[in-house]
Amino acid sequence: QVQLVESGGGLVQPGGSLRLSCAASRSIFLITMFWYRQAPGKERELVAAITSGGNTNYADSVKGRFTVSRDNAKNTVYLQMNSLKSEDTAVYYCNGYFVPQGTTWGQGTQVTVSS
Repeated sequence: QVQLVESGGGLVQPGGSLRLSCAASRSIFLITMFWYRQAPGKERELVAAITSGGNTNYADSVKGRFTVSRDNAKNTVYLQMNSLKSEDTAVYYCNGYFVPQGTTWGQGTQVTVSS
């Protein structure tokens, strides 16, 4: 069974940066991977996506500040977050669809942006 493990979250001041990692227990070579986030009292929202070919897409709220990337050799996806704002505070999850398991989520990593 595929497992996704996020890491890299923490407490950062407004304007700061963090890099999140999502490590998969098997190859992500052909898998489109996603980053979602969920703030307290809000629905989970899509933040960024990256296809197997490296094409990316972002939520309007993070465009120009966040960058998603992947290292297929390490079965890892990254989310570089710059110019962080208080409204970026959330639990961040990665996600991918793995055959035959289906949609798979990690356990999440907390990002808190506060002075």
